[in-house]
Amino acid sequence: MLGAIVTYLIVPFIRQKTTKEQRENIYFWAKVAVVVAEQIYKEKGQGKLKKEYVVDFLVNKGINITIRELDILIESAVKGLNIIQYEVDHN
Repeated sequence: MLGAIVTYLIVPFIRQKTTKEQRENIYFWAKVAVVVAEQIYKEKGQGKLKKEYVVDFLVNKGINITIRELDILIESAVKGLNIIQYEVDHN
């Protein structure tokens, strides 16, 4: 499922401007930032703070893509995290 999200949403937006290695690096750091934000902001209703943290983190890492592309990366990473959490909770 996560692979499909990456393939159909993220790749078309980022592929034009980056190499495969750069894309893998960008997505790796997006996943790291989402996990960290989830650990820092554990309470309900803190989605905006989580997103701000992730965006700031990626910008500080020198990720040079548009806000729309960042949004897609973040949503994909969150979805992947939610899938993993669901599998852990239901197994």
